[in-house]
Amino acid sequence: MKLAPHALVTGAAGFVGSHVVDRLLREGWAVTAVDNFDATYDPAVKTRNVAAHARHPGYRLERLDVREEPALLTRLEPEPIDAIVHLAALVGGRSSVDRARAYQDVNVLGTQSLLEFARQRGVPHFVFASSGGVYGGCPNLPWRESEAVRGPLSPYAASKLSGELLGHVYAHLYGLRFVALRLFTVYGPRQRPDLAIHRFARRMLAGWPIPVFGDGHSRRDYAFVTDVVDGVLGALAYEGRLFEVINLGGGSPVRLSEMIATLEDVLGTRARLERLPEQAGDVPQTWADLSRARDLLGYAPHTPFAEGVTRLAAWLREERSPQVSGSPAP
Repeated sequence: MKLAPHALVTGAAGFVGSHVVDRLLREGWAVTAVDNFDATYDPAVKTRNVAAHARHPGYRLERLDVREEPALLTRLEPEPIDAIVHLAALVGGRSSVDRARAYQDVNVLGTQSLLEFARQRGVPHFVFASSGGVYGGCPNLPWRESEAVRGPLSPYAASKLSGELLGHVYAHLYGLRFVALRLFTVYGPRQRPDLAIHRFARRMLAGWPIPVFGDGHSRRDYAFVTDVVDGVLGALAYEGRLFEVINLGGGSPVRLSEMIATLEDVLGTRARLERLPEQAGDVPQTWADLSRARDLLGYAPHTPFAEGVTRLAAWLREERSPQVSGSPAP
């Protein structure tokens, strides 16, 4: 009898990670989930994310920090692992500005630790969640993977570019297939409460003002979470070059003012705007060229922005998930 393929997923209790685990279990994978349930936001949110997974016979959860390489080797059972999906990270350009050392520690040293684990255990395939932020303020839109990336604008983006470079080294030296997925702004049910769409929706439903940095003309390439999961599964099936970098986004940027208008329509309420200066670490616009994702992974995002916001709002009304620690929002 053929054994089910086995994936190690880090950050498996988080927003994207829990959706990836949903899909892997549904498609017959065995999953070893790793998450340290840190307090960046309420760990109870992550506990709810994994509640259904715990009942699946093919799922095992390990509460581990990815930086703890010896613990990874001793606590994770030595059965073969077909692939690692490394999603664990400190995220966010703005928040990284005042926490550069922590972002370097978790995102770079944590990735190094996982790569070493892969080398020692003979894991052949490594999918890494990078970020569209690595393009920085590149003026050549839409952003293509062939673009020379020289100017990240935040410690977070720099840490993700460092992770890509580490992956290149391990692909070159050890034959590990390393696929870096440059994720753009992912949204949908279970979205982290510090991210703009989620935070704005909560504040609007409560009648609170929403903070708008700059003049509202910034643009973001939004990708609905289940579309991104399609891309992750495509990356797991990829059998091409040992090292590859691929954008995963929505392919059509949305202006901040348009995002707010969509929330107003979906929620049936008007937003009260609190105008604030632009933030350090932000980029004015993001836009993913998806040609490589389409050609190599068969990636084709199909969730219109308004539909995705509607699905997020329905989940939010039902869930009313806790706030980011220290946020003034209700």
